Amino acid sequence: MRIVVLDGYAANPGDISWDALKRCGEVTVYDRTAPEDVISRIGDAEAVFTNKVVVDEAVMAACPNIKYIGELATGYNNVDVAAAKRRGIAVCNIPAYSTDSVAQMTFALLLDICSRAAQHSAAVHAGKWAACPDFCFWETPLIELAGKTMGIVGFGRIGRAVARIAVAMGMSVLCYSRHPGGEPLPEGCRYADLDALFARSDVISLHCPLNDDSRGMINRESIARMKDGVILLNTGRGPLVAEQDLADALNAGKVYAAGVDVVSAEPIRPDNPLLTARNCVITPHIAWAPFEARQRLMDIAVGNLEAWMRGEPQNNVAG
Repeated sequence: MRIVVLDGYAANPGDISWDALKRCGEVTVYDRTAPEDVISRIGDAEAVFTNKVVVDEAVMAACPNIKYIGELATGYNNVDVAAAKRRGIAVCNIPAYSTDSVAQMTFALLLDICSRAAQHSAAVHAGKWAACPDFCFWETPLIELAGKTMGIVGFGRIGRAVARIAVAMGMSVLCYSRHPGGEPLPEGCRYADLDALFARSDVISLHCPLNDDSRGMINRESIARMKDGVILLNTGRGPLVAEQDLADALNAGKVYAAGVDVVSAEPIRPDNPLLTARNCVITPHIAWAPFEARQRLMDIAVGNLEAWMRGEPQNNVAG
C-alpha cells in the first residue's frame, strides 16, 4: 500500500520516528504541501495523512485510489467528510491525544498574566533588582487565583482537565456545556448558563468546538455582560473570538488581559488587532505540541491505519 503524508512537519519536525507507519506500506512524507501540489503528490496512493492540507471532493475525484484519510489532528474540517462518506473513504481523526497538554497551556497563559515570571526574570537579569533600593519590586499588578471564579465554556475532556487544575489552585468553577450531564461534575464545579457564567467569572476559558453557534461568541455584546477586569483565555479555536471586539475591550480596560494560543487566521496576519492590543499574551498554536502529546498523536495515527487495514476502523468520522 502506498501512503502519503502531505504535511508532516508540524506534528513531527524530526524528533519522532516514522518507522511504525512504514511498517504499514510504502511511505512518502512531505513536510508541507501547497494546494496546487496536493493531487500530484497523492497520485495513486491509497492512504493519505493530512494535518491542515485540504482534501476536498475535487482531490478525491482526481485521486480515485484513496481509500483512507488519516487526520494528524483532532479537528477534521479540512476534509470533505460528506464526500468521503459517499465514496466509501474512511476519515479517521485523533481524539484526546493532547488533553493534558492543552490544559497545561491554559494555565501557562493564565499564570503568565497573573505572575509575569518571565517578565520579572528578564528585569532581574537587566539589573533592575540589583539597582532596587528595596528588597523586592514588581513591574505589573500580581494576581492570586485562589478564591477567584473560572468560567469554562465547553466541558469535554479538556474543559474537565482545566477544571481539575483550577479547583486544585483554590478556584471555584462554573462550566457551560450544550449537553450537560453524563459524567459527574468534578468537585468544586457547577453548571451555569452562558449569561451567568459571563457575569460571575473572573477568568473565562474557551474549550468548545467551533460551529455556527459558537463562531464569534466572544464579541462586543457578550463582553459587555462580563465583569469589568475579566481575564479571557482561548486555547480552543481562533474564530470563537471576534478579535477586533476583544482588542477594543483590552484597550479600554474592560477585559484586563487575554491569553490566546489560537487566532482567526494562522499563521497570524500582521494586521491582527490583538498584536497591538494591551495586555494580550499570544502563543503560536502550540498547546498541542509537547513531545509527549505528539508521540501519542503518532501512535494513534498508526493505530488508526492498522485498525482500518484489519477491517476494524476506529475513530472514523465518515463512518
